[in-house]
Amino acid sequence: MPTTDEKIRDLVAHAYAHAPTFKRIMDAASVTPEQVQGADDLAKLPVTPKDKLVEFQQADPPFGGLLTVDPESLPRIYISPGPIFDPQPPHDEAEAHVAPFLAAGFGAGDRVLNTFMYHLTPAGLLLDQGLRHVGATVIPTGPGNTDLQIMMMNALRASGFVGQPSFLGIILDKCEEMGIPKESIPIKKALFSAEPYFPSQRARFEGEYGIATVNAYGTADLGFLAYTRPFEDGFRIMDSIYLELVDKDTGERVEEGTPGEVVVTTFNRGYPLIRFGTGDLAVFVPNEQGEQVMRLVGRVGDAIKVRGMFLHPNQITAAMSRIPQVKHAQAVISRPADKDYLLMLVELKPEYADADVTDAVTAYVQGMARLRVDEVRVVEPGVIDPGQRMVKDERKWD
Repeated sequence: MPTTDEKIRDLVAHAYAHAPTFKRIMDAASVTPEQVQGADDLAKLPVTPKDKLVEFQQADPPFGGLLTVDPESLPRIYISPGPIFDPQPPHDEAEAHVAPFLAAGFGAGDRVLNTFMYHLTPAGLLLDQGLRHVGATVIPTGPGNTDLQIMMMNALRASGFVGQPSFLGIILDKCEEMGIPKESIPIKKALFSAEPYFPSQRARFEGEYGIATVNAYGTADLGFLAYTRPFEDGFRIMDSIYLELVDKDTGERVEEGTPGEVVVTTFNRGYPLIRFGTGDLAVFVPNEQGEQVMRLVGRVGDAIKVRGMFLHPNQITAAMSRIPQVKHAQAVISRPADKDYLLMLVELKPEYADADVTDAVTAYVQGMARLRVDEVRVVEPGVIDPGQRMVKDERKWD
């Protein structure tokens, strides 16, 4: 079994030889493959922000000069907001992704509601494959359809749930409305991802319902990066990646207890992302057992995650470019009743002061970002400062 240093050395050499864009990155930094012999040498390379993937793919479509295998060998190609095309490697080993499923206790005999979306993004299929690999039976329900989810949960005695924690909360709320007692809820294991998992939710799921819960942290580009274990706090890093926390300005690693950007190197030779900046802020801290774990504490980039999808200013700009009546726009994210709420503020050009743009704003933002717009509000001139963030996050995390 090769060591982490050996895997990083071989990956960098392979990417330099076969991924033209990565070669340009290394050449620009005046670093040769021979100078990267292990993890400590990664600091010689610059961090590549996620937003750069859009630029790379526009300059060298469709995969930005980072694919090192024959495109005909790809089993699937996903798409993320940006747009970013995410190629699935041809030899994606299921064993590399199973740790969160094992931590949740999924296995033979479990029937699991998979409420992640199966099209466009990899979440649904990634969770489906992981569950099947550990022996569980998947019920591919996808998102929404709360009443149908409850019917299937009860009729099939589903013991597991994978999806967003807010959606499990919605299902349990509906069960309470229907008079279904807590002790008859069959779900006893849950794996969450794509949005924050709050202590209040954990207290409800694990404390009131006795559900063993795992929270998996990942991105569409990288897959799973870390996961929690039931009844414990803090993320444990996946063995399938190398993760650093770095100063967002210098790229240098931060000390334990100091927040830094999550920067990841994947051991994916077919599509090597090396020192890839996720835009997430995290900190390494010791847990109650004295083990080092990671906690997410925020974002450093312009993109904001809403209901599991990133909303980027470029998407708002592209959407508004289709609506000639709009002068300025801003997306405001709040979280009333533990549910993300997307408000679009728009300022109209003077000559269109009486125009109704609600339907157009809703349609174009949803088309660009694949996110439901909850409200469109026309505001007076001056309310939106074009120098401020186009995507404003007003959520309060407990």
